[in-house]
Amino acid sequence: MAKTKPEINLVEIDIGISKEDRASIVKDLSRLLADSYTLYLMTHNFHWNVTGPQFNSLHTMFMTQYTEQWNALDVIAERIRALGFPAPGTYKEFSSLTAIKEVEGVPKAQDMVKLLVNAHETVARTARGIFSIVEKANDQPTADMLTQRLDVHEKTAWMLRSLLEE
Repeated sequence: MAKTKPEINLVEIDIGISKEDRASIVKDLSRLLADSYTLYLMTHNFHWNVTGPQFNSLHTMFMTQYTEQWNALDVIAERIRALGFPAPGTYKEFSSLTAIKEVEGVPKAQDMVKLLVNAHETVARTARGIFSIVEKANDQPTADMLTQRLDVHEKTAWMLRSLLEE
């Protein structure tokens, strides 16, 4: 796992969260950002490449999903910055931090849906795993963001799962 980069602030941060706790939170938020970016890229890829009888509905659904995910990336990265650390922003960093496996080739539409369910659930698990340090550090803005992200990913996974039922 990648190391947390050093703070780059010239002015000391004093927001009521210790530097050590902020570094721990950022380490986990960096994993969330990497998972979120990987999910965004997977969803956009599937939007471009989906085919079959569900083309129109999936193409439109995937666009709605990747647009929401794109906007969330900024929220996560800016929280990392507000905590005083640089946000990861390269494919190399994201690939070393993410728990989502890259998809090779172009899966069938139903397989795309299954892969997205798994990826959304992975992001939800990553987000949920951050709460203990966030609660210990009394970091309400990060807790609020995590709650919002969990709501989106759990709801999206449920909607995608419903497409897999017979």
